[in-house]
Amino acid sequence: MKPTRSSVHRKTHAVPTLRFDESQKLTSFAGLVLFQKLFALLDLKARLRGCYDHMTVHPIFGHATIVLLLVVHLLLGYRRLRELAYYQDDPMVLRLLGLRKLPDVATLSRALAQVDASSVDKLRTLVRRLVLDRLKKMAPARVTLDFDGSVISTGRRAEGTAVGYNRRKKGQRSYYPLLCTVAQTGQVLDVLHRPGNVHDSRGAREFIQGCIQEVSRALPGVQIEVRMDAAFYADAIVVMLAGMGVEFTISVPFERLVALKAIIEGRKRWWRIDDRWSYFSPQWKPKVWARRQRLVVVRQKVKVQDKEPLQLDLFRPYEYGYAFKAIVTNKAVGAKKVLAYHNGRGSQEGVFAELKSQAAMDYVPTRTLAGNQSYLLAAILAHNLARELHMVVEAPVRATNEKRAARWSFVQLSTLRQRLVQRGGRLLYPNGRLTLAMSANAKIERELGRYLDALDRAA
Repeated sequence: MKPTRSSVHRKTHAVPTLRFDESQKLTSFAGLVLFQKLFALLDLKARLRGCYDHMTVHPIFGHATIVLLLVVHLLLGYRRLRELAYYQDDPMVLRLLGLRKLPDVATLSRALAQVDASSVDKLRTLVRRLVLDRLKKMAPARVTLDFDGSVISTGRRAEGTAVGYNRRKKGQRSYYPLLCTVAQTGQVLDVLHRPGNVHDSRGAREFIQGCIQEVSRALPGVQIEVRMDAAFYADAIVVMLAGMGVEFTISVPFERLVALKAIIEGRKRWWRIDDRWSYFSPQWKPKVWARRQRLVVVRQKVKVQDKEPLQLDLFRPYEYGYAFKAIVTNKAVGAKKVLAYHNGRGSQEGVFAELKSQAAMDYVPTRTLAGNQSYLLAAILAHNLARELHMVVEAPVRATNEKRAARWSFVQLSTLRQRLVQRGGRLLYPNGRLTLAMSANAKIERELGRYLDALDRAA
């Protein structure tokens, strides 16, 4: 029946009086019940406690609880430590953490300052183990690892920071961590924390080798692939990857290779890939390299920048030029597939963007190196857990393709918060049974029910 105007509209002149009652057990984050089940499924609390069982200083809250609080803090969308005051009495947050009260900011800062290097290493190991556990469940034929660095700037003089190349905030101190991401799951496998004044390749060889060995041990027989930009173009890295049986593509830096630039400029015949791309494969290597690797040089047809005043003639013809790219690889596939695979590494930039915008990876909370490393790992853990929740509930939407796009169509963490986590609720005890009451919304009821059923099946 069509509703009438009087049944839809009402007069709302009175402004309600505010009352804050601690006895009501009201929560702003009823959707945290999903992460409560996920944490139990992963046995996350016990595994976090194992990262700090060697420490002689045991604060009341415990370092494992502090890190878990940081993960929840970031999942809720907060950034600075002092913002925990906005939800310090929320009953769902307290229940998720297993606490009667939250620590204050000073306690949180002191706990981060007490963290040592061994704890950071164990937390890194836990992050790797959670991602590898997901890969074991997937049992993929191929695992694609992307490596790249990302600048984390700060206005404070934090331990381990340095002034380096910073395109956006010139002269500001920063960290420059190197991250390894898994293309199939969109998760961060590991991170190498470094000061901001180092080159991309600083410590990269050992880090790359360690990540590959971890995946090989966890998934024997899997084919590992690696994609990297021109900063990692080095004979030592190429020889190492080839020796480990890893398929790779690495961008070639033209600015360091004048001889290659002359070969490309003198090339007359290019083999067509499609209307935009063409290629050729020169038999060339740097003189200092021991062995020659396959080199694919591609050019893309692009519009030449028009520096004249903009005209209103929509039918003005365009002049086209070319943009060039060179890729060193050991893949035994056609140039078209090599190009598509290498271009797929752009998805890692999307992971970095979400880590910074949704998980506050670019925030430096303390002056201690180990404390900031712990916060960075908490941000990575929050991102990975959000992806894990999606993968537990949803089925993959695509198989392995040429670009190695993620198997799932992930929603951003902000979308997950708005749809499910940030829901008002009230904890009740009818007949002695704990119940979370929420407003009647059929869409939310179906979605939460679907998530909870999937988590129950995975248990």
